[in-house]
Amino acid sequence: MNIGYASKTLGFPEGRMRSLVMRNASDERLVEAIRGNLSALEAVIAYCGANGIRLFRIGSDVIPFGSSPANRLDWARLFGERLAAIGALAVENKVRLSMHPGQYTVLNSPDDDVVRRAVDDLVYHAAFLDALGTGPEAKVVLHVGGAYGDKRAALARFVARCGELDANVLRRLVVENDDRLFTADDALAASEACGIPMVFDVLHHRLNRSPDGPSELELIDAAARTWSTQDGPQKVHYAQQAPGRRLGSHTDTIDLDAFLAFAASLEGRAPDVMLEVKDKNVSALKCLNALDPAGRTAALEHAWAAYKYSVLERDQKAYQQVRNLLKDKDAYPVREFYRLVDGALARQPTTGSGRNAAQHVWGYVSRHATTRERASFERLMERYEDGKADLAAVKRRLAALAERYDQKYLLHSYYFDL
Repeated sequence: MNIGYASKTLGFPEGRMRSLVMRNASDERLVEAIRGNLSALEAVIAYCGANGIRLFRIGSDVIPFGSSPANRLDWARLFGERLAAIGALAVENKVRLSMHPGQYTVLNSPDDDVVRRAVDDLVYHAAFLDALGTGPEAKVVLHVGGAYGDKRAALARFVARCGELDANVLRRLVVENDDRLFTADDALAASEACGIPMVFDVLHHRLNRSPDGPSELELIDAAARTWSTQDGPQKVHYAQQAPGRRLGSHTDTIDLDAFLAFAASLEGRAPDVMLEVKDKNVSALKCLNALDPAGRTAALEHAWAAYKYSVLERDQKAYQQVRNLLKDKDAYPVREFYRLVDGALARQPTTGSGRNAAQHVWGYVSRHATTRERASFERLMERYEDGKADLAAVKRRLAALAERYDQKYLLHSYYFDL
């Protein structure tokens, strides 16, 4: 089973994308932002390849205002060689790419202006994947859209608009079931009528399904039949409902037991699985480690290096328990490892635990800090302990110092992101 994640990469500043506000979108600033974003995308693809992550969803803003008149650049020509090289890197690293336009890209709207903008957006997304040189296995994911008081007519409008799309756009398009309006059965009907594949979204189906409809596994199989050899392996979206939040909200991290139960329920099927979760690559690596039949303690030690200060700032007992757990180099206690880590991360830091972890992190940068920086940090810690500054301010200061003094061990940890 291939695993992937979307858009943002935690604990990896090299993959940080830049954005612009429209009033600042001059040609010069757009060129600068695009150049930086392509460097970030290149770094993320290499990161995915090195970590066995085989799917990555590119954020729509990789080209700021890509489908808007605010961007007048011929970006595909200006960055043509760079884009082709990035696409080749994805092939080399076996990373399948995709994109997913946002909620305002609504192809079945009754408003012609909304439809025009949606078509422009789909053209942009397809053009970006084309510029990378990817084949039709690199997809653009789209929901059916709104119901507008008449679901059947809305579905028919989606099918009709698909028929009007340029063939180069249509070959990349896939349709996804949603969590409120259009069920997996509806998406399958649209898929068949449009001649495009369907992405089965597990959480959306569990929240929005026909009471007497086919089983989850039957629907996954039905969706699989919509994927031709040319389209690449079937894709499935997997997320978990966040407790206490609105329906459809994704969890902060993937609950490993629930994910493994889902994987077992597939009974040997191995679709490409895109995780939709707040902690992105963190959960992707967790799931890959848990699925690895030849897992070694070294993999958990590598994961622990990224987690350790995030755990320490919340639960010193769990911190010590994990350290003890990893002493046995012949074992692979992957479930217990993540049970301890996830349990600690679910807690809120106290002033004391936050101070303890911050002081450990400060130890990495203090040897480089100037006298002024030392004094400033000491004052900030005093304010934090007196309740006059929050932990976020302390961590922002430490992050800035870690970047200034190129402390990669810290920058590649999750301490500044979780």
